[in-house]
Amino acid sequence: MKIRIKKLTDTARLPSYGTAYAAGADLYSDEGDITVAPGETHLFHTGLSIEIPEGYAGFVHARSGMATKRGLAPANKVGVIDADYRGEIMVALHNHSGEPQTVEAGERIAQLVVAPFLKAEFEEAEELTDTDRGEGGYGSTGRT
Repeated sequence: MKIRIKKLTDTARLPSYGTAYAAGADLYSDEGDITVAPGETHLFHTGLSIEIPEGYAGFVHARSGMATKRGLAPANKVGVIDADYRGEIMVALHNHSGEPQTVEAGERIAQLVVAPFLKAEFEEAEELTDTDRGEGGYGSTGRT
């Protein structure tokens, strides 16, 4: 699948896959070095806009190493880029660690997964079908 991307700056980098089987393409910061204080969020520019095909969406996920080793992860957990959005891709990284974290210019900051989705038609109902789980919520299925 080919996806059209527009570079908004001369320094922007196109997304790239780290390995042949990677599901997510790396997104890069298009800013100078930025230090994010503990508990703070910075909205990073990528310098890119994208044309997601109809019936698909772009999902912006954390980079696992950055999130687990440095505490930097998207503030909204997973960003969604709709097919009709043409603005700049931005990544809000939140510092969950207790130390300031510096993101260097051009550093990989998130990963973009392009995936199809189903559009649901929501219908109000007085009752829903019964299941074995029923209304059991968080932790109701046990630890294993």
